Amino acid sequence: MPKVAKKIARPPAKARPAKPAPKPVVAPKPVVAPKPVIEPEFVDSSFKPQVGRASRVPIDQGGVVVVGSLNMDVVVRAEVMPAPGQTVMGHDLMQNPGGKGANQATAAGKLSKKGKHAVTRMVGRVGDDAFGIKMIAALQNAGVETGSVVTTKNTPSGTALIIVDRHGENSIVVAGGANSRLTAADLLAQRKAIEASRVLAVQLESPFDAVACAIAIAKQAGVLTILDPAPAPLDGLPESLFHVDILSPNQTEAQLITGITVRNVDDARRAGEKMLARGTGMVVLKMGSSGAVIVQRDEKGAITHKHVLGFKVPVVDTTAAGDSFTGALAVALAEGLPIEQAVRFANAAGALACTKPGAASAIPTRAQVEALIAGI
Repeated sequence: MPKVAKKIARPPAKARPAKPAPKPVVAPKPVVAPKPVIEPEFVDSSFKPQVGRASRVPIDQGGVVVVGSLNMDVVVRAEVMPAPGQTVMGHDLMQNPGGKGANQATAAGKLSKKGKHAVTRMVGRVGDDAFGIKMIAALQNAGVETGSVVTTKNTPSGTALIIVDRHGENSIVVAGGANSRLTAADLLAQRKAIEASRVLAVQLESPFDAVACAIAIAKQAGVLTILDPAPAPLDGLPESLFHVDILSPNQTEAQLITGITVRNVDDARRAGEKMLARGTGMVVLKMGSSGAVIVQRDEKGAITHKHVLGFKVPVVDTTAAGDSFTGALAVALAEGLPIEQAVRFANAAGALACTKPGAASAIPTRAQVEALIAGI
């Protein structure tokens, strides 16, 4: 039987190192800031409080910018608040332009010294409806620049349903409407409006990522930041939002943020200390008719507190008190007043706002605030 030649297998050729897979060609991204995510991108461990240091914006060239909500307030007055399941008869149904952002901007516009550089700007969104038109007109009448208020198509404007009892206390339910459409992209588009101001005021009726973006822009530009944490989140304030120059809750909001029930000045001090420990530069805790408590660190790092007394006035409606306070505080700080004088100015504005019904319509003028402070 013939031999079958064995097929000699050749040794495999020396393997060449595999070429790395070519990287996919990616088109260059446009040079824009990324959409802010509130945790953890906006947590700034290097944050240094601006209060007590000069703003980069000259005092005669910057005013207040307010980023926040614009709502039409639908208000009904009643003798008592209805209990769950109860119907009560009301009276004096009113429609008033409001929203925490718009109210604070209105206060800043009415209370600031008039001048071509002391501009109050509003950044926010309204719907393409009659409420939106009315709210923009009301801001303009108060001296607020509204070029940064965007009209949102096919969306209702924010609306607040408010019940005010015979003691002037109120309960509020808010439907966000166009306010919920405010985005970080909107704030990036309005960067120049923020950077040109001395003080930024924000609240929490707008999406948190938009609020965080506004704060980040302001901090980068050396603009003083004030956060009115209303409405306070039931699950706590996001970490990044503690990193502002001034955190200014009322007693209820302070309790939700810290877990401390605030009934008196010592409670306010303890709550303030807890907020400072989270990275806040200063706490200005609103105490209603009792005034406000300032909690801050001194030059040596020791925590101090100061109770700035309020003003006694006949109370008709407290709806605009907190927003008048915040707008006035922003104006006073933009004008360079020391913090205690600024809080006293804000206390007077908040007190006077309680003497009339309504929200924006109850905000006092500068002359009225100065007269109350002077005891006239």
